[in-house]
Amino acid sequence: MTSEVNEWYKGRKVLVTGASGLMGKVLIEKLLYSVPDIDCIFAIVRSKRGKTPESRIEEMWKLPLFSRIREEKPQVMKKLVPVTGDILCDNLGIESSKLEQIYNEVSIVFHFAATLRLEAPLKEGLEMNTRGTQRVIDVARKIKNLVSFVHLSTAFCYPDYERMAERVHDPPENPHEVLQAATWLSDDQLNLIAPSLMKKHPNSYTYSKRLAEALVRESYPDLPAVVVRPSIVTPSHREPIPGWVDNLNGPIGLMIGAGKGVIRSMHCYGHYHAEVVPVDIAINALVVIPYYLNTQVERSPEIPVFNLTTGDDRNDTWKEVLDVGKATVRKYPFEGPLWYPDGNIRHNKLIHELCVFFYHIIPAYLIDFLMLVFGQKRFMVRIQNRISVGLEVLQYFTTREWWFDSHNFKSLPKALNSADSAIYPMDVTKIEIEPYIESCMIGGKLYCLREKLENLPKARLQNNILYVVDLMTSAFFYLLILYWLALFFEPIRQLLSYGGPFVRHLPLVGKAVFGK
Repeated sequence: MTSEVNEWYKGRKVLVTGASGLMGKVLIEKLLYSVPDIDCIFAIVRSKRGKTPESRIEEMWKLPLFSRIREEKPQVMKKLVPVTGDILCDNLGIESSKLEQIYNEVSIVFHFAATLRLEAPLKEGLEMNTRGTQRVIDVARKIKNLVSFVHLSTAFCYPDYERMAERVHDPPENPHEVLQAATWLSDDQLNLIAPSLMKKHPNSYTYSKRLAEALVRESYPDLPAVVVRPSIVTPSHREPIPGWVDNLNGPIGLMIGAGKGVIRSMHCYGHYHAEVVPVDIAINALVVIPYYLNTQVERSPEIPVFNLTTGDDRNDTWKEVLDVGKATVRKYPFEGPLWYPDGNIRHNKLIHELCVFFYHIIPAYLIDFLMLVFGQKRFMVRIQNRISVGLEVLQYFTTREWWFDSHNFKSLPKALNSADSAIYPMDVTKIEIEPYIESCMIGGKLYCLREKLENLPKARLQNNILYVVDLMTSAFFYLLILYWLALFFEPIRQLLSYGGPFVRHLPLVGKAVFGK
């Protein structure tokens, strides 16, 4: 059976912003591999760290992500056309001749470019995510044969709603007025009024994304736009390789931090369901959506919105994810861990803060002190400070229950024939949690940390040694606590004295209780 999606994409030229990000790279790989007759993909890439867009694309081709293209379809690589540009510039910083070509030839725009730094200052979020979106819209309006403008948003941009519907709600303020204020206010001034602007928004990312959605809605229906909201994006489920990931954002960063023994505690409600979506399932939906909307008989009076979330279909909890992750990291331990990976989630904020003090802060200062003594560069306090900021931001999402309508997302597989169902799988209910998390951990090990599976025996030995050290350290810590309690509190001494010979032979404690 012929792929109707691929037939629809046949001969089309696509423009992608944010092409160097995780979502952008996976989209490009999927289009080039699975849509054989696509004409070309214009990828907007900016120069970075002295590297030209062309050299960055060349480096990108070497990633394991593109291995099946290199091995099976190397000829399609020439269909990716790097375009020097930046969404922080008018006309996206694209030279006039290339811009004219885009106006005349492109028919689909995927707008993925954004800053994903949840803790970014408000001005940075507004410039990249909101004003940057306006600049992309301005370019898209001039494209002569545009059939679809796909705006990538986030499922978490409406924290003031208990259940997120598949529609664009009004923003707290007029986005144009906020952008105008951001042009003449300094960073410090904008940060000062940020709480009153963002209201219930926990960070600049969700707020700036919400304003961007309002701008996209304004452009509809003159612009054939659609808003797509994935939840927390996690490593690939199947394509192009299981567990593919190239950054430490989101849960994978937590898993690696915990697996390295650096993160020992996180404030999280373990019984809340984990709202995540694998990157390849999200990309499959993103590819299908333009085809799906353009095969509808009538255009919707309101801008279409797709929540790429598990909705009510899965109830995997954060605790289940943690338990499977712990078992996996013991099976496939990371190399050179700082401590034995035995962190945990804490429901109580006070207990979590105490654990952070004892397990994060004190060891960090101790390690830096040892580095100073041995004349080495100190690093641990700085890393822990960054971890603390990251955890504080992420904990907003792990201490709240999130529910989404996903009717539009669920309608996509029903509109596909059997060929397209095989090429673009989107059923989140078929994901088995244990093998998936295992592939995520291995992916983080291979693609983020660049560790080799051949070194697993050595890593397991390190892990076993640290397990014994962790037990001894924990035992000493609790004995020390009992020693201090017995030393200064008579009721504690009397209570412990009932332990008889057992307590008498406990190091420190026996002497504090029995005086010998």
